[in-house]
Amino acid sequence: MQDFQYVKIIRDLREDHDKSQKELAEYLGTSQTMYARYERGANELPIRHLIKLCEYYNVSADYILGLK
Repeated sequence: MQDFQYVKIIRDLREDHDKSQKELAEYLGTSQTMYARYERGANELPIRHLIKLCEYYNVSADYILGLK
């Protein structure tokens, strides 16, 4: 398991917006278990989910990926 910066960023965004993993998983069309795996870094976040999270939070992919 690699330590990707987006792991912390997607968790922080979710918590800052007072959303549960289950709510985000439903929005993304995946299970809560799989979404939890994204936040732990156990599974890589698919591009289609990255795009949907960018739209949901109104942030750029660079922001979620921790790029400058």
